[in-house]
Amino acid sequence: MATLIELAILLLLVVLNGIFAMSELAIVSARRGRLMAMQRRGSIGAEAALALAEDPQRFLPTVQIGISLVGILAGVFGGARLAGPLGEALSAIPGLAPFATEAAFALVVLLIAYTNLILGELVPKQLALRDPERVAVAVARPMTILARVTGPIVWVLSLSSSLVLRLFGPAPAVEQAVTEEEVKAVVAEGAEAGALEHEERHMIERVLRLADKPVRALMTPRNDVAWIDRNAAPQDIAAALRAQDVTRFIVADRRIDNVVGVVVAKDLLDQSLEGTPLSLAKVLRQPLVLPDNLNALDALDRMRHDTIGIAVVLDEYGSFEGVVTAFDLLEAIIGELGPAETPQESGELVTRSDGSLLLEGMMPSDELRARLDLPPLPYQGSYHTVAGLMLALLRRVPREGDRIVWAGWRFEIVDMDGRRVDKVLASRDEGPGAAN
Repeated sequence: MATLIELAILLLLVVLNGIFAMSELAIVSARRGRLMAMQRRGSIGAEAALALAEDPQRFLPTVQIGISLVGILAGVFGGARLAGPLGEALSAIPGLAPFATEAAFALVVLLIAYTNLILGELVPKQLALRDPERVAVAVARPMTILARVTGPIVWVLSLSSSLVLRLFGPAPAVEQAVTEEEVKAVVAEGAEAGALEHEERHMIERVLRLADKPVRALMTPRNDVAWIDRNAAPQDIAAALRAQDVTRFIVADRRIDNVVGVVVAKDLLDQSLEGTPLSLAKVLRQPLVLPDNLNALDALDRMRHDTIGIAVVLDEYGSFEGVVTAFDLLEAIIGELGPAETPQESGELVTRSDGSLLLEGMMPSDELRARLDLPPLPYQGSYHTVAGLMLALLRRVPREGDRIVWAGWRFEIVDMDGRRVDKVLASRDEGPGAAN
């Protein structure tokens, strides 16, 4: 009967060790967002768990004190109480009598270590990882009370460890802020687990890239801008309205570089409906002007209060570079808008039947890098499109038929629009290669 009581006490110590181990892992692993949501719903345990997680220097030493004391007590109690009876049993075995006491002690230590490893460490920690927030809420208040009781001991231990750590020099500054890479990793993990839809993941990643993307990477370049000469006759203005599928036109003096303002197609339509001759001067508006190196996030903030919805982009010398609209900035977040597309087609990227990809020359280079999982792009920052990447890889003006092998991909320029790269075919390259 006494032996059973001693075994029960030993098992209780092992379980107590498991509670400490489970508490430590649960509070460390619990997600702060979920605990805060539970706190807002009135959970006192969640509030206590958050307080412990924010002050690990007070909580973790308390757990270590508990685990150490339980481990020592289990070893001493088991060796003292169980080794004697087990030694008597082993001494009855022929040949073991001279070593019965030592063998019994070693066997008791091994059994205690095994039981403590399974029931006091591995199983409790696995239970904590299954639902860390729920476990953290359950154990937080008892752990808080224990931390207060052991406060003086923790203070002595913390002081002692600080004195020892001084021998190794000052501690380096640790940046606790969450990095962009960590956010992307969490988003990728959420998408793989099914918590985020595929398109939601891409939208979040695009938002994170906005601050790193200059407005010139999103603008319509000057060669593609729809514009009307300020001195155009009414019939020429009407012809431009019919020919162009845009709602706002740049107005320039004889050539596109001499921008004088913007007209909205609706204003011209109102003139036509009123029966008055079309006049650009009467409806001319002054657009927002943005530098080409302004990042897309700041451009979005500035255009939020703009009533025209279009901005003129200038370079550092004041030369006209292109235009950017609120719609361009929206597409930078949610992707290209337009007619319904097949799963293999996404405007700037079309997946062909053989697995190769047909790319638009004006496709953003950072979007290409994300889609193809490419390494850092060469000369990054000096260009922002697939066409610019081809120029950077070739180091000359491209020609139709040029092939470039880089980062495990073969890029072939299949269509040129004058001197501009219009279409690029990308396919996996299994062998070595170099730019041609």
